[in-house]
Amino acid sequence: MTRALGFDLAPFDAAHAALVSSWAPTASDVRSWCALPEAPVPPETVAGWSTAEDVEAFLLLDGAGPVAYGELWLDEEESEVELARLLVAPERRGQGVGRTLTSLLAGAARTDHPELETVCLRVRPENAAGHRAYEAAGFTFVDPLTEAEWNQGQPTQYRWMALASV
Repeated sequence: MTRALGFDLAPFDAAHAALVSSWAPTASDVRSWCALPEAPVPPETVAGWSTAEDVEAFLLLDGAGPVAYGELWLDEEESEVELARLLVAPERRGQGVGRTLTSLLAGAARTDHPELETVCLRVRPENAAGHRAYEAAGFTFVDPLTEAEWNQGQPTQYRWMALASV
């Protein structure tokens, strides 16, 4: 478990899948979070994500319990870690929780997977709040050529961001 600014980043516990699912109740919320066609995402789906071999799922906790969810997708072939499916509880949005989640996930990626050179994430172009949170956590938009390459085969033309190398 990692602690920062009164928050703990802890491995995801499937007992919280229904709570996490409830944070994205509408089709628009789900599209921004994980691009699935169903709303809300069934708790069984959320619980299942963390069982994939190349996924590490986390909860951000404050003194009262979970306030955000996020994953690390590990890709050894591409030598990258992608931060994915970041979601903040609705009542905690606009309070810096997304920035904290992003910072702690990026730190976990660097610390736990130093062999993977790139730490990146994708975000929908219209998600201005996400852009701000990710920039505040040290991510910058990749150049247009890299973005075009990374968007090949994607269902949406995402904006891609990467964490500066240390």
